[in-house]
Amino acid sequence: MYYGSFMPAERSVGIKWYMEELIMCSIMGYCGCSADSDAFKKGFEQTVSRGPDDSRIVDTGNGLLGFHRLAIMGLTPSGMQPFSLDGSYAVCNGEIYAFEKLKKALSSKYSFESESDCEILLPMYKEYGTDMFAMLDAEFACIIFDAETQDYIAARDPIGIRPLYYGYDEKGIILFASEAKNLVGLTDKIMPFPPGHYYKDGRFICYCDIAKPETVCCDGLETVCRNIHDKLVTGVEKRLVADAKVGFLLSGGLDSSLVCAIAAKKSDAPIKTFAVGMNEDAIDLKYAKQAADFIGSDHTEIYITKDDVLSSLETVIHLLGTFDITTIRASMGMYLICKAIHEQTDIRVLLTGEISDELFGYKYTDFAPDAQAFQAESEKRIRELHMYDVLRADRCISVNSLEARVPFGDLDFVKYVMSIDPEMKLNKYGKGKYLLRKAFEGDYLPDEILWREKAAFSDAVGHSMVDYLKEYAEAFYTDDEFETLRRKYTHAQPFTKESLLYREIFEKYYPGQGGMIVDFWMPNKEWEGCDVNDPSARVLANYGDSGK
Repeated sequence: MYYGSFMPAERSVGIKWYMEELIMCSIMGYCGCSADSDAFKKGFEQTVSRGPDDSRIVDTGNGLLGFHRLAIMGLTPSGMQPFSLDGSYAVCNGEIYAFEKLKKALSSKYSFESESDCEILLPMYKEYGTDMFAMLDAEFACIIFDAETQDYIAARDPIGIRPLYYGYDEKGIILFASEAKNLVGLTDKIMPFPPGHYYKDGRFICYCDIAKPETVCCDGLETVCRNIHDKLVTGVEKRLVADAKVGFLLSGGLDSSLVCAIAAKKSDAPIKTFAVGMNEDAIDLKYAKQAADFIGSDHTEIYITKDDVLSSLETVIHLLGTFDITTIRASMGMYLICKAIHEQTDIRVLLTGEISDELFGYKYTDFAPDAQAFQAESEKRIRELHMYDVLRADRCISVNSLEARVPFGDLDFVKYVMSIDPEMKLNKYGKGKYLLRKAFEGDYLPDEILWREKAAFSDAVGHSMVDYLKEYAEAFYTDDEFETLRRKYTHAQPFTKESLLYREIFEKYYPGQGGMIVDFWMPNKEWEGCDVNDPSARVLANYGDSGK
């Protein structure tokens, strides 16, 4: 692999700098007596890269809680988890936005020892119980031990931006962990913790179904676009707050370009942007460079080769914990660019453009038969995001000891966009994502970027990357081997040699755990024009000039 030149790293974002301990980490809990501490520790060590700065495991008296810490600012003992209060404990992987307001309200009854946003969780639990989770503007996964009742409570943010998995041991005791790899060998069945739920008394209870709007918003086009603009700007701005080096993944497509353009306007110094592409046919590097030049960012191009991709394939599937074709393809470039950023800069936070597609539409949603079908598809994709694009962003970034922040996943923004009358979100304008594009007309981006049809990330890195992966898989199995081996799997049965190769590598590291992923991410085959055998938008009739 070879990289462009990296400029000396400096503070990237010049707004609202203050002493706040923001962290990305790994958490794990064994929620009962008689825990095997050696087995727990061995499982927990699988995700030390999520939090390489410090580690701690505590015995609650009724189980174990573990925490690996990546400090996004100075590492101080007071901010180290698990936090404790009157014998209760809490661990949290997350960002709680505007936590200062909550902290101020609690300060009359509770004293705080650190500047960590997550320290407010135990006081909030004491005051509000499980009602606290619906009060949080946050992306988080947490485990709380209640010393008074000897119960464990766990919860996850409404989109599932922060990962959490669970399983039961042979005694029926539940375990929680940030990643599936923590639980391999400790439980027979590993499952993702459902986003927007909390666990208590043996039940998973929904506190927020963010995909389902409470009401339909019937604002006019001008009002809708103004609200989309203002809410996304707010979502980006709050994610710039960190006393650490912040960087931006810039593909040259609409979503990441908008995040970068907003950040550039809000920053005192040039932001640092990074783009990745195959060394022979990177589609989007030229567009990323055009966007970077327009917003004045300190831009770095990272080139990858066929050998980089193929030699990283098994590593990527292991770190992802999935067999899904789309997720793996799109993760190749993302993993390699994050690896380069980790190795050659001191950046510790990355902003990305995920979640826009699920809100505003893909190329294939142009084929939605009506507004109701579009809305239903969007709700389905939002509920499943934690198994696909959100999983990809978290794993590719966190395995390289970086923290991912996703402005399009801002809760207020998502709730608003999901509530917009779906008739307005249909592509009846001759341009996908029209509302989002219209909302940022002006001086954010050149029109060539703002109104460009973009290729999917896995294609935009270079069509050759996907072609190399497919060729590699085709040569790996004979036709007879393919037919025999794929029939071993009843859930999400492989349907191409590429999908079989990915499934077999997945099974090597997560044997028998295919149920963690509901199915392959594919266009809705029930719609006319979408009954395809490959997830790439390249196979759709409306692909047109995308990615050229």
